[in-house]
Amino acid sequence: MPFSGIPLEAVDFYRELSVNNTREWWLANKPRYEELVKQPFLELAELVAPAFGEPKIYRPHRDVRFSHDKSPYKTHQGLYVHSSSFTGWYLQVDSTGFLLAGGSYFWAGDQLARYRAAVANDATGVQLEEILRELTEAGYVLGGEKLATRPRGTSADAPRLELLRHKALSADLALGEPEWMATPEAAEYVNDGWDELRPLMSWLHDFVGETETSRG
Repeated sequence: MPFSGIPLEAVDFYRELSVNNTREWWLANKPRYEELVKQPFLELAELVAPAFGEPKIYRPHRDVRFSHDKSPYKTHQGLYVHSSSFTGWYLQVDSTGFLLAGGSYFWAGDQLARYRAAVANDATGVQLEEILRELTEAGYVLGGEKLATRPRGTSADAPRLELLRHKALSADLALGEPEWMATPEAAEYVNDGWDELRPLMSWLHDFVGETETSRG
């Protein structure tokens, strides 16, 4: 079927799921998930793949083996395009609406060391500052785990200290429930939003790169 957008009713589905996160509710409402969420995401994945790579659509079930929260279902639907180790493009629909994002969500030790060296370097550090300035002016919010203080051995007056505190770096754009979400133009908006993130993704590719160590 041709992509016709992600129905706004998908947001309502997740609002209801957030207060009815049970197997019984899910089974009774699974046809809604299939129609409002899963099928549109499958169709959208085909449209973004040529420009960004093969997407992964996350399963709706939570892994509760090591969690105190035993609610069985995720209260959002995510789609991720992996570009390199722990780096990629992301989109999500949940009870608050539509979200676009991209960046790195975890770095191994060697990646973190290269990131900090690139941030500390005046040329590449200023380049990253400019990329992030343009993204924040476009409405993106910077994310990623950060140190509470500063990296060991870093002076309190080091240039770009706030960036040096990052242990991962991403940018999120929360869009709420725009009218275009439920139209075929949603695919164009995703492409355009992810294109805005290309400079950040390129910087991370060039100066952080792949890890040569395992996550464990």
